[in-house]
Amino acid sequence: MTQDREAAADLAGDDALSEAFWAVARQLRERSQETLAPWDITPAHLRALRTLRRHGTLRLSELSDHLHIAPRSTTEVVDALEARDLVRRRADPGDRRATLVEVTERGTDVLAAIRDTRGTEAVRVFGRLSPPDRAELARLLTQLRDPA
Repeated sequence: MTQDREAAADLAGDDALSEAFWAVARQLRERSQETLAPWDITPAHLRALRTLRRHGTLRLSELSDHLHIAPRSTTEVVDALEARDLVRRRADPGDRRATLVEVTERGTDVLAAIRDTRGTEAVRVFGRLSPPDRAELARLLTQLRDPA
């Protein structure tokens, strides 16, 4: 057995595997926070911006559903993004009680800048893996992420 395989076998224990997973997750989160710092946004803010870019203008309740967070939390995220001129609210013409949220031009520009920066970040983290290893990791993480 090679050293790599022996190390992998040692990591295959549930506790060791969980510990390794969380260590990498912490690394990614720390790097993400560092990357987002120049724009003064958090990973939660970025998720909301990306969701709005992907789905277009949404009601606050729809955004909350997409993000899988409480409506009050969605309001706080949108408040923070609106204060930075990254999103704007407007009345829903079909239902005056509802509020729509959309990405501003500045929000689109910030998303593009973050995408460029995060591409470099991803290369630093995942570039140590061969292309087949990255593909296998993506397959495994997708399998764990998606409910059975």
